[in-house]
Amino acid sequence: MFIVDLLAAAADAAAPQNKFGFAEALEQGGFIAYATVIILGVMSFGSFFILFTKWIEQSKVLKQYNELKAAFWKAPDLKTGAAKLDKNSAWRQVVDDGLAAEEAHGKMTDALEAHDWLHGSLARSEANINSRLATGLPFLATVGATSPFIGLFGTVVGIYRALIAIGIAGSASIDKVAGPVGEALIMTALGLLVAVPAVLAYNYLQARNKRIAELLSGFSTDVLANINSKGAVKPAVTAAPAAAAKPAAPAAKA
Repeated sequence: MFIVDLLAAAADAAAPQNKFGFAEALEQGGFIAYATVIILGVMSFGSFFILFTKWIEQSKVLKQYNELKAAFWKAPDLKTGAAKLDKNSAWRQVVDDGLAAEEAHGKMTDALEAHDWLHGSLARSEANINSRLATGLPFLATVGATSPFIGLFGTVVGIYRALIAIGIAGSASIDKVAGPVGEALIMTALGLLVAVPAVLAYNYLQARNKRIAELLSGFSTDVLANINSKGAVKPAVTAAPAAAAKPAAPAAKA
């Protein structure tokens, strides 16, 4: 039994150790490999952080719009309707800016100038809201465009190390080039792993921003028409569908 244990221990000691794992590849790559992984990790964390925070912000704006359609235009005037909206709502900002422009347009001597003033004020309000919704998207675009090249930089360094190992050894043996080449492939995979989610998140959030911009434009047009008509023009508010009337009972036979 003792001899069997000695043989097993000797076999374990003689077995080749795995020197081609992820940690081993980073150790072989040194400072450049660690720096590349850290940069890609920061980019990935920032991309997912922006994705979730902007998605929550956009969902809040869309939810406020659904509540707006049900209650705002039923109010007798814009001030009363604005009081029903959240103070930090994008839709409340459009209404407040429109009312502020209406108060200031009394200084305009020409009616056409007053209309242009109101239209420009609401357009600036829309642009301000759209600009806030677009914050963070340039970072996603930057990550999607640059992270593959950062991974490629790590790949180039790994291949360079493999060539140096081949030159020193005098032959392209697998044990000399497997580590640096594995490091190069890992850096390429990490660059793509960071870039693909960033590009998908950018396109998804951009599409939702376009939808919100369309809703803001329509709402701004309705507010402008309401102000210029002194409250006479309002969009049609869809009422809840009435219950279908039951069919009349057939007349009794004589």
